[in-house]
Amino acid sequence: MAGHIAILGIFVADATFRTDRLPQMGETVIGESVALSPGGKGSNQAVAAARLGADVRFISRVGRDAFADLGFAVWADAGVEPLVARSDRSATGAASVMVNAATGENAIVVCPGASFELSEADVDAAADAIRSAAVFVTQLEQPVEAAMRGLTIAREAGVTTVLNPAPAATVPERMLGLCDYVTPNETEASAMTDLPVRSEDEARAAARALRERGAGSAVITLGAEGALFDGPGGGHLVPAFRAGPVVETTGAGDAFNGAFAVALAEGREPGQAVRFGCAVAGLSVTRPGTALSMPHRAEVEALLNGV
Repeated sequence: MAGHIAILGIFVADATFRTDRLPQMGETVIGESVALSPGGKGSNQAVAAARLGADVRFISRVGRDAFADLGFAVWADAGVEPLVARSDRSATGAASVMVNAATGENAIVVCPGASFELSEADVDAAADAIRSAAVFVTQLEQPVEAAMRGLTIAREAGVTTVLNPAPAATVPERMLGLCDYVTPNETEASAMTDLPVRSEDEARAAARALRERGAGSAVITLGAEGALFDGPGGGHLVPAFRAGPVVETTGAGDAFNGAFAVALAEGREPGQAVRFGCAVAGLSVTRPGTALSMPHRAEVEALLNGV
């Protein structure tokens, strides 16, 4: 490992409801189970990277409550160093995660809570951790100004930058110019480019559009089809890994992004980093939860080596 990974993002407590089918608008269904677990894209990605053996610093903001305690417990267990401020005004955020027990598909409503107070000042307080990182990762669940500040600090220091533009939102043009890699899924890529992303060819067109807007390279994750990489040297589709029956897909994107950052920090070339990310995502969907579904390094190496 050439250096640590710095991740800016949110932590929330996930309340996950499993049902035999997701409800329609205005409909009530009976659930099979409910569980409270750690979540938030940034936190999930930090846990994923740490479980793979990376030295990880996580930058965020939480409240002073039991949900925050859940966050500190999962970070301690995974080996994540929390650079996390405490809010006296807002509670730690929460998310409602509805999972179709038959397919593993999900629908999510996230309320960032204290994490949405993340400011440029919070990012500046963690600037040393960003400047000294091998890779910096952020998303769009916290205010865009905070993400922009983190990307700017990293870019000025020559740190490799990764933007996972989730959830789907309008991304300022200047933001993509700060990104060595942008990693949307199909929905997010379509929202960012105003192009359909329903096939490999359409994904290639969207990836080119993202690069034309300033991103160094684009990686569009395509669920069960894998991930499409497009960079200065060309592009190709990396197939998904089938590691077992799909239980829940909620954390797959976070698993991919955490693993992708680890591989880049270890000096792997981008195509191999995408393959590593696909393997980790393939394992994550075989178990329930988000942060708690993230695999350990030995499991990933066994899958990659066909053991």
